[in-house]
Parts: sequence; C-alpha cells; structure tokens
Amino acid sequence: MNAARGPVWHQKQKKQGIVPNGLRNLDRQATWSYSLADGWIYGHGTFCLATHEIPVLGVFVWMPNSAHEAKRLANEIVRYPGLIETVCMDSKADDQKLYFGLKANYRIRLITRPRRGKNKSASRKTMIREMWTPANRKIFRQRNTTVEPMQGLVKQLFDLERCWMHGNENNRWLFATMGVAVQMAQRLAWLNHQSTWNIKHFVFGV
Repeated sequence: MNAARGPVWHQKQKKQGIVPNGLRNLDRQATWSYSLADGWIYGHGTFCLATHEIPVLGVFVWMPNSAHEAKRLANEIVRYPGLIETVCMDSKADDQKLYFGLKANYRIRLITRPRRGKNKSASRKTMIREMWTPANRKIFRQRNTTVEPMQGLVKQLFDLERCWMHGNENNRWLFATMGVAVQMAQRLAWLNHQSTWNIKHFVFGV
C-alpha cells in the first residue's frame, strides 16, 4: 500500500462525500485499507508477482487498496499456462474455490498459510492437508526473501511510500512504468551475471 499524495480523507467523510473546508490537494479516488505491517493507509495499492528461483519482478501494477488480492492473483497467473507450477501468496488467498480451481483447470499448486478456525468443512480440511505439508511450508517461506523484498525494492527505488500523482489512471500507468523499468534493469543484470537486486545504476544510469 502506498499513501496518497496530499491529505487524508477520513473514511466517514469520504463515504458521505463531505470534503472539509480547507482540505486541498485531495486525491478523491484513493481508498482505505489495513495491514498488520502498515496499519491503516489512505492511498493506492500495488499488486506484485516475483519469481522464487531467480529474484526477478514478474508483475508490478496498480490496484485499489481495498481490492481482493486473491481474485487478482487468479486473473494474473492464468495468463501463463504451462509456465507456472506453484504460486505462493499470503493468507488472503486462503480460498477453497481458488485452490481447487487452479489445481483442476491449470495444474497450478497454490500454497498459502491457512487461516485459523476456518477448517470446518470436509473440502477445506482436504485443501489444508494437501497444501500445508512440511515441503510446501519450506517453499512458502521463500516469500520472505523474494516476493516481499521485491515490492520493497521498487518502492525504495522510486521513493514510493507516497504516491507521485493523484487518481487511479495516473497511478495505474506510473506504477506499470516503474515495473517495466525494473524488469528491464533486472534482465540486464542477469545477462551480465550480476545481482538482480543491485540494479539502481541500470534504472537511473548512475
């Protein structure tokens, strides 16, 4: 999540469409969301995919802060039939329909941390038994050194703790451009047998 450019529009006032007097430079299209890491953020979100074996950015695109990440995940990965065998995501992807759908239709193994207290149905117990094995947990832990830092790399390179522009469309093309710039730089680094993390000089030419 990335904080909106300009002031915060409090949730109750946003729902009512009330803009307090003196609240200028407001991004009216930004949305509210909450995470354990960042707390409540008024702004715009990014959806990020990264490869596990070689740390390279796959996708970095705009999405609303309040959007459903698991549904976005399904839309993104089914574009690459035969190329993806396993995909890992946080507990927001803990969805039986998503798990069994990817397995049956695309032969993709979804690994995500099961939420506590939700293993009541027989199908859900089957999903957890198949998915949350010791071997899969080991794979899942790779997210700590690949996916999460990758999103942080993009944000650090472009000082993206706060959005550069207002509005959905502006941030949509800007975030996509940032993602492509990182992908191009990481390809150059990989071809030169260099780290795909240390790419600032490839992105900015310094």
